[in-house]
Amino acid sequence: MAKYLMLKHYRGAPASVNDAPMDQWTPEEISAHVQYMNDFAARLEATGEYVDSQALAFEGQWVRYDGEGRPPVTDGPFAETKDLIAGFMVIDVDSHERAVELAGELSAAPGAGGKPIHEWLELRPFLTAPTTVTE
Repeated sequence: MAKYLMLKHYRGAPASVNDAPMDQWTPEEISAHVQYMNDFAARLEATGEYVDSQALAFEGQWVRYDGEGRPPVTDGPFAETKDLIAGFMVIDVDSHERAVELAGELSAAPGAGGKPIHEWLELRPFLTAPTTVTE
């Protein structure tokens, strides 16, 4: 099994086919989108492929260590940022091909007008420890 992170970008990714921003959707369209996500997660939970998922708030902040005994440096939030992560899902699957298949399916979540978004999702494998050889 390999873990993958599927990132949903609100902005910054290539434009989706149904490119109406979520803040322009009706409450019913938002509910349908969230229900699709919940149903998708429940199906993956039943197959043992679901690990976690979360929607993220728009506000955020950059934080950096600034030396011993000094408070961290912060900057933000960056509401105007080009790249905003709207949420994520972590899956644990048997192959890269299965991860791509699931990401493609998640991309079809409904959006404006109830039509599939066909959004771009960023699919990233978790870094695993290198294999060590002992003699």
